[in-house]
Amino acid sequence: MITNKKIAVTGGAGFIGSNLCEKLLELNNYVVCLDNFSTGKRENITSFLDNPDFLLIEGDVRNVETCRRAVENADYVLHEAALGSVPRSIKDPIATNDVNITGFLNMLVAARDAKVKRFIYAASSSTYGDSASLPKVEDTIGKPLSPYAVTKYVNELYAGVFSKIYGMETIGLRYFNVFGQRQDPDGAYAAIIPLFVKKLINRESPVINGDGEYSRDFTYIKNVVEMNLLALSTKNPLAVNEVYNTAFGERTTLNQLFACLKEYLCEYDPEIAAIEAIHGPNRQGDIPHSLAGIEKARKLLNYHPQYSMKQGLKEAAEWYYTQLRNNIRRQPIKNDGSI
Repeated sequence: MITNKKIAVTGGAGFIGSNLCEKLLELNNYVVCLDNFSTGKRENITSFLDNPDFLLIEGDVRNVETCRRAVENADYVLHEAALGSVPRSIKDPIATNDVNITGFLNMLVAARDAKVKRFIYAASSSTYGDSASLPKVEDTIGKPLSPYAVTKYVNELYAGVFSKIYGMETIGLRYFNVFGQRQDPDGAYAAIIPLFVKKLINRESPVINGDGEYSRDFTYIKNVVEMNLLALSTKNPLAVNEVYNTAFGERTTLNQLFACLKEYLCEYDPEIAAIEAIHGPNRQGDIPHSLAGIEKARKLLNYHPQYSMKQGLKEAAEWYYTQLRNNIRRQPIKNDGSI
C-alpha cells in the first residue's frame, strides 16, 4: 500500500474523489485536493479539513497554473475531475470538452513538468461505444455514442502519447457504473442508483428507461478505491501505461437492480415493497448491455474485487437511506440520470 507520499487528487470533493482522499489519509499520506465544486460537495471533505495532512485548493483544472500548484512536489496524481454524464454532454458538448479534454491535458502537462512518479486517471466504460461484444475487453472498442464518450477516449489517447514521448507512467481506469457512499442524488444528472433510492424513500415510483432489461456492471465504490491503490502501488513494469476495466465483472439488469433496492430498503421502510417502477422510452446515447472483463486487471494488477453488486448495495443501503431521508424534497425528480 502507498503510505507517506504526497498525492494530488483532482475532483477530490466529488463522489469517487472524496472516497479516495479518505483512504489515502487513512494510509498516512499527504493529500492535495483540487476541486472547483461544480459537482463536488464541500460536505464530502468537511471531516478532512482539520487534518494537517490535507490541503484543499479550490480551483479549476481548466487553469493550468492551478494544476501546477496542485501537483507541486507531488509523488502521484489521481485525476478524477471531469464533467460526467452522457445527457449533460449531449446538452452541452463544449463544457464537457473543455473540462474533460483541456483540463485533462493541463493536468498531464503539469504532472510532466513536476516529474510525478505516476499519473492515474479516471477513464470510462463509455469508451466501448457501440461495440456489441461481451464481456468488454480493453483492446476491443467501438465508435463513441456521445460527446462524453469522445472526451474519455481522447484522455486515453493523450495519456498514451505522453507515455511514449515524455516517458510518463500513466494508468487509466475504465470505471463501470460506480455507486456507494457520497453519491449525489440531487444533481440534474444523478446516477441511477441514488436516483432510484431517493424516489423509493419518498414512496414514489422511479422511471426505468426502456423495458428494464438493459444491463450494467454496477461497481461498488470500495472496489474502485482498491483498484486505484493497486494502480498507485504496482511495481510490475508491464502494468504501467495501460488501461484497465474497473468493475466487478457481473451483469445486472435495471429490473434486477430495482428489485434489490426494494429488498434492502424495506428493512428501513416496509411500505417500499409495494412500489412499482414506471417504464419510459430508452434514452439517447445508452448502450443496451455492459459487462466488464477484468482478467487483465487480475493478471497485471492482482485485482480481486471484494464486493459484488448485491454485497455493495446491501452495505450502502443504510447510508443511502439515512443520508437521503434527511434531504428528501417532495417534488418530481427528472429521470435523466447517467447509467
